[in-house]
Amino acid sequence: MASPPQRRRAARHQQPLADEADATRHGPSAGRKQPITVGAIIETALGIVEREGYAALTMRRVASALGTGPASLYAHVVNKEDLDDLLIGRLCGEIELPDPDPGSWREQIVDVCAQIRDQYLRYPGISQAALAVVPTNTETLRVNEGMLAVVLAGGVDPQTAAWAVDALSLYVSAFCLETSLKDRQVGREGWGASRDELLRRFAALPDTFPYTRRYAAELTSGSALDRFAFTLNLIVGGLGARD
Repeated sequence: MASPPQRRRAARHQQPLADEADATRHGPSAGRKQPITVGAIIETALGIVEREGYAALTMRRVASALGTGPASLYAHVVNKEDLDDLLIGRLCGEIELPDPDPGSWREQIVDVCAQIRDQYLRYPGISQAALAVVPTNTETLRVNEGMLAVVLAGGVDPQTAAWAVDALSLYVSAFCLETSLKDRQVGREGWGASRDELLRRFAALPDTFPYTRRYAAELTSGSALDRFAFTLNLIVGGLGARD
């Protein structure tokens, strides 16, 4: 008898995810399509997010795409939160971690963060799941472990390094979520504004906003990626070797 999904979920946190290739399909759709496996659920869910955004992702939507009912998914995935954990783990599995180098650790940690950013941006809004997931998936933990090792290689004390990794992860997720929300607003009447429009609005502000008016060009300058790099370097630049 197959183990319950809760037990398999616990096992996934101890070893890499197996694809359950021998899983069989039951019910009226049995034998007509690919077997329901954790791997198939993950890939189908990622496809939905890539095409329609994370807001469209539900267990029912995944089941429909697989040509089955939600009950079939719960034999493999505990709930939506478990699916989120699996999705973030799959994306983290694509991250290449460097061998920590005390001479270039800052560049290394920025590169890892940029890789995570690029993975999240492929799947609009999926960083919302990352913000809600407690990192226990082995692939997610692998990335956290690698980031911590890189920062520690720079001579940063363990407590500061631990919180720095958390802050970097939080910023990357928030940046990607903001980007996905802005992309959803593009073309919607009344939402968003060009830089020229912002400059006009700031210029029209009353005298009670002297700095916003005076530094409107600075406030609206740079691309999203420029600001991403600036913030990462600001955080990492504040980390130093212990005395």
